[in-house]
Amino acid sequence: MILKSKLPGVGTTIFSQMSQLATEQQAINLSQGFPDFPASPQLVSALAQYSAQGLNQYAPMPGVMALREQIAALVQHCYGRIICPAAEITVTSGATEALFVAIGATVNPGDEVIIFDPAYDSYAPAIALNGGKAVHIALHAPDYRVNWQQVADAITARTRLIIVNSPHNPSGMVFSHSDWLALQQLVAAHNLYCISDEVYEHMVFDGAMQLSANGFSELAARSFIVSSFGKTFHVTGWKLGYCVAPAALTAEFHKIHQYVTFSSFTPAQYAIADMLKLHSEQVRSLAAFYQQKRDSFATLLANSRFKLLSCQGTYFQLADYSAISELDDVAFCRWLATEHKVAAIPLSVFYQTPPQSRIIRFCFAKQQSTLEAAAEALCQI
Repeated sequence: MILKSKLPGVGTTIFSQMSQLATEQQAINLSQGFPDFPASPQLVSALAQYSAQGLNQYAPMPGVMALREQIAALVQHCYGRIICPAAEITVTSGATEALFVAIGATVNPGDEVIIFDPAYDSYAPAIALNGGKAVHIALHAPDYRVNWQQVADAITARTRLIIVNSPHNPSGMVFSHSDWLALQQLVAAHNLYCISDEVYEHMVFDGAMQLSANGFSELAARSFIVSSFGKTFHVTGWKLGYCVAPAALTAEFHKIHQYVTFSSFTPAQYAIADMLKLHSEQVRSLAAFYQQKRDSFATLLANSRFKLLSCQGTYFQLADYSAISELDDVAFCRWLATEHKVAAIPLSVFYQTPPQSRIIRFCFAKQQSTLEAAAEALCQI
């Protein structure tokens, strides 16, 4: 029997490939986006405490109420938006599940969805699985800003949804106030929906204001806003995220969510709720924490032949290797991991039509010793 694939062009993700190569080559892994330092002792202790108390069975389908209440408080504190914990928040098994479910709740066969390349690799497959068509708009080096007139020109009668990501993975670009206003105007004028992928929301650097779709009322009224506790609390393996959406959109979200994961890791939900309530300083200090790592990594690479691009947020650093090699970026990353024992991610895999550039992505969410060892190797190239 031959099973006809619904995603014939999709294979193992580049993140898995490069992490596997890093393991095989015993290379320093700056490819996949995960920290190599421990989570907060308070968080780990709270997880053990709630698990020992027996809170190991199914959580309520939308999430533990204590956590949803803390999410509502966090959104109000950060963006001034008042949301209902019972009707407008869903805890999910990672942000990727939330993105998949939001796309499933929104996209019907024949619908068009605007996404921006370089784009997180889960968007287009989820659109395809729901019978939609991804309309790719390319962002370009060095600043990766959105041309909103180009977006307006791409909207057709079939356009249903726009997916945005700020702070942006992989470029580190962060939307300005005028970007959010332009997006809001288009969504309202064309009766569209928006998915706002904000998993790096608390990692905005250089004193810039932390902005969100939550802060723009007309946009928020038509948006699924997705975030990640894995990113915020350095526990990507816990796969815990959430989606904020108006009650009517949340009701549609729940129809799919209940058949994807039903509910998410119960003791972790209680532990995260405690962290938000009792140790909120860990969220407030996240931008400074990662800005220090960005700056340290840049200083360590100052004498290398890599040209670092601007990073306004996230924990990723783009680097141009044009002065080093004429290899394409996939081949260069394989060469880098094999010959110099540092793993990175090629930027071309984030594009439908890759640009003619030589740019790769490093993750600096690492211990100082890891960054120093990687930089030592990179500076010798």
